[in-house]
Amino acid sequence: MSNTEWDSKVVIGSKGKVPKVTKNSSDLNGAQARRVGAVVATDRKMTAGSNKAHVGTDHQRIAKLDRENEVAPPPKVAPTVGKAIQTARMEKQFSQKDLAQKVNEKPSVIQDYESSKAIPNPQILGKLERVLGVKLRGQDIGKKLGGPKAS
Repeated sequence: MSNTEWDSKVVIGSKGKVPKVTKNSSDLNGAQARRVGAVVATDRKMTAGSNKAHVGTDHQRIAKLDRENEVAPPPKVAPTVGKAIQTARMEKQFSQKDLAQKVNEKPSVIQDYESSKAIPNPQILGKLERVLGVKLRGQDIGKKLGGPKAS
């Protein structure tokens, strides 16, 4: 029991010294800081205190690049394809909802294809070709598909 020192202080949770970063050389007391062995570094913050992502002409230059690299919107379904789908659907006496169920798509998809607002998807066009029996891709859009090929 005589080993313990009752007068010693134990400090829990104290933080170590963090090196100070100065903003300019006038804040430095250079010789004294180096003698003590403190970390001496000068960092300049480029956009300190501002909430702007781009400063001055950088913003204008980037906007100009954006305008030059405009990407054309993807092509929509040709109106001839929409008409071919609609006429083949009417011949088979399907509603848009019936056709949508047969190709396992939403009725809004069929509506978009018929009104030429949809971006063509080869898988959906293939399903529509099989159900309607009409060619919807390539040449001869709207022609009846032949039966099974003779081998």
